Amino acid sequence: MILVMKKAILGVIALVILIVGQAFSEETAEQKMPLSAVRIIEKSQQAFYYQGDDMKTNVTMELIAKSGGQRTRVMSMLRRNATEGGNQKYFIYFHKPGDVRRMTFMVWKYPGKEDDRWIFVPAVDLIKRIAADDKRSSFVGSDFTYEDISGRDVAADTHSLLRSEKLAGRDFYVIESIPQEPSEYTKRLSWIDKKTLLPLKEEYYDVQNELFRVFTADKIENIKVGEGLDENVFPTVTRRTMKNLKTGHRTEVVYSSVSYNLGLKDKDFSERHMRRPPRSWIR
Repeated sequence: MILVMKKAILGVIALVILIVGQAFSEETAEQKMPLSAVRIIEKSQQAFYYQGDDMKTNVTMELIAKSGGQRTRVMSMLRRNATEGGNQKYFIYFHKPGDVRRMTFMVWKYPGKEDDRWIFVPAVDLIKRIAADDKRSSFVGSDFTYEDISGRDVAADTHSLLRSEKLAGRDFYVIESIPQEPSEYTKRLSWIDKKTLLPLKEEYYDVQNELFRVFTADKIENIKVGEGLDENVFPTVTRRTMKNLKTGHRTEVVYSSVSYNLGLKDKDFSERHMRRPPRSWIR
């Protein structure tokens, strides 16, 4: 009887090992499968725009002319994810300079359809809706567009994996993205870090197929959230630049005091808060 029980137990153990081993082999095989261009872009968007459940940061934006003249924008930015890789809400409050102080900008982002965007102009106490066509316009005079701030819908472009490339000790995917409808560019090339999946460089080409805008991620910091077993680390681009090669103008952006998972609520992103944002948001 004891011998029979031992055989039965050994049989169960062998079966468990077989099942676990098979599952591990399948998982390893799946991990080794090459990612498609669309999947790489989706993961890159997730890493760049969707870290954590929500986020708050202080932003300093330097607008630098070809002549060397500079203008500075200082703002606070908040973001909340409604669903992973899906709907989001953004809120931006301007501190400086004086002509834009207390101005606010809000986005309700819907992948798959046009986003809702509003701007509050305190000088005339007016909340203005930004038309969908304006998403490719300059964001407050910078070299970034409104669309750059909250991200472009993955499905808006056709994506192709051109090659893998190694630069400065990092391994990259190089992705070509072609807009399916007229846009401010006709082609975008993205260098996406294979480790973090963050886009560290993007090139934008115009209708003459000439390079006219270049984005670079100049500094990445690991932002820690939580402690012990609950600790998460989010690689975050905290310094970035957008250059317009046609005009010689560039915009340098620094993110400071980055915080994730603050417990922001969906209802916080409202027109009421555009006029009177909570003090904790804009400190």
